Amino acid sequence: MSEEREAGARTAIVRACRHLSAAGLSPGSSGNVSVRVGSRIVATPTGSSLRSVVEHELAATPADQEGAPRPTKELPLHAAMYAAHPEATAVVHLHSPYATALACLPPDERGFAPLPPLTPYRVMRLGDVPLVPYAAPGSADLAAGVAAAAPGHPVLLLANHGPVVAAATLDAAIDLAEELETAAQLSFLLRQAPAAALDAAAVAALTPPGR
Repeated sequence: MSEEREAGARTAIVRACRHLSAAGLSPGSSGNVSVRVGSRIVATPTGSSLRSVVEHELAATPADQEGAPRPTKELPLHAAMYAAHPEATAVVHLHSPYATALACLPPDERGFAPLPPLTPYRVMRLGDVPLVPYAAPGSADLAAGVAAAAPGHPVLLLANHGPVVAAATLDAAIDLAEELETAAQLSFLLRQAPAAALDAAAVAALTPPGR
């Protein structure tokens, strides 16, 4: 049964990679996707492109055998998200243009990304989005920053780097990543316009308990 679940996860990851690439959310060889199957994490391999990766190239950890594909160098980041969100079975990390641009702006006084509450969906689905301080990609410092920011926050922005999200299913993680990209895009489109953000009462009414 576990082998069947892992095979299904591999198929789902490749399908997700094609979707994210076709949507323009994963330029070049950037971005990585993982799914947790029991005690194992199945992830895109190091140096792969989401537009072309195939099932047998995906890496599983712990590895089954010597010489098996190596997972993305961002695996510690994925592991930190899983540790903070035990309910999650999928993590998606991208370099999508608008979310990455937002990640290059300074945080607010609370350490959150400058993402105004322009729509109900930004509030309900994303909540406040922490901006994790910059650390080199693949580094232990980056994973530590994610581990510190992730509890209570399944959607993060990595400063000068890009978004990372965790969710109960891979489809839900993709939805979150796309919602964040759209919210970031709206914030830039309306940056020089007299946009009317939701007021504090509307935000409070939309915010799930515990956020």
